[in-house]
Amino acid sequence: MNDLLAHSAYKYVLCLALAVSLAASASAGGVEPFPAEFHSDQIATNGTSLHVRIGGQGPAVVMLHGFGDTGDMWAPLAAVLAKDHTIIVPDLRGMGLSAHPDSGYTKKNQGVDIAGVLDHLKIEKADLVTHDIGNMVGYAFAAQFPDRVTRWVVMDAPLPGVGDWDNIIRDPRLWHFNFRGPDVERLVAGRERIYLDRFYNELSANPAAIDEATRNHYAELYARPLAMHDAFEQFGAFAQDAADNKALLAKSGKLAMPILAVGAEESFNTAMADDMRFVATNVTGVVIPNSGHWLMEEQPAATVKTIADFLEMK
Repeated sequence: MNDLLAHSAYKYVLCLALAVSLAASASAGGVEPFPAEFHSDQIATNGTSLHVRIGGQGPAVVMLHGFGDTGDMWAPLAAVLAKDHTIIVPDLRGMGLSAHPDSGYTKKNQGVDIAGVLDHLKIEKADLVTHDIGNMVGYAFAAQFPDRVTRWVVMDAPLPGVGDWDNIIRDPRLWHFNFRGPDVERLVAGRERIYLDRFYNELSANPAAIDEATRNHYAELYARPLAMHDAFEQFGAFAQDAADNKALLAKSGKLAMPILAVGAEESFNTAMADDMRFVATNVTGVVIPNSGHWLMEEQPAATVKTIADFLEMK
């Protein structure tokens, strides 16, 4: 009983410290840095190299970002989980500070990228936490290497070719899926902040939650040479991703690991869990109130607590 009370007290203090930290970060603005004990490596994998942040100790957790962010988005969650987990946070192929190969942007291939990172770190199994395009890479990794994923938190974006995908991509808010090519890149060049603002403003419940410093941080990263080109390559692979996902599902069947499907109230909502049930048998759904698509920016405290509580479950 004393151990249980001590653990409960520890969780209360941890959550209180998190709330204070996130409130301070919000008032200061900008992207929260990773804890000082984290280090970054450039890890060779699958014909490219990924920029990977690593810290903490204990069971491994891999965090995968999406478009409009980089692995930097996960710093508040990493700070909490690193107390008793080994945290691995890559920038996806062609994004953030990772290398810019000419090809390989199918999510099935990027799942192999992630397997190579874990091989390099001599980590056999990990929990997954993913958002947006990270969901798509996460599914491709989990479907190809199901024994390497213990649990998965999947956040607010669909999987190509799965469930209601054909109707989802007709949503006018998703026009950017087919917005690519040399002329498009010339239109966006030097205007990356304007382009990214469209996503932060239209896909959020409260655009002010993504502050100026955060917007400028990501705009600078997406203005790096080839960064926007390769982001468009992520979208350009969706047709092949849809075919690959259907083939993976037909070959291997539904995923069996526990999955927490997190939808934002003003975005995918309960449809996130509905979508995941097409590819998995053990899905729990949760909706984060008062948030749009940018869960870690709009509702960081609630999102971090939801994820941490799920990963603590035995």
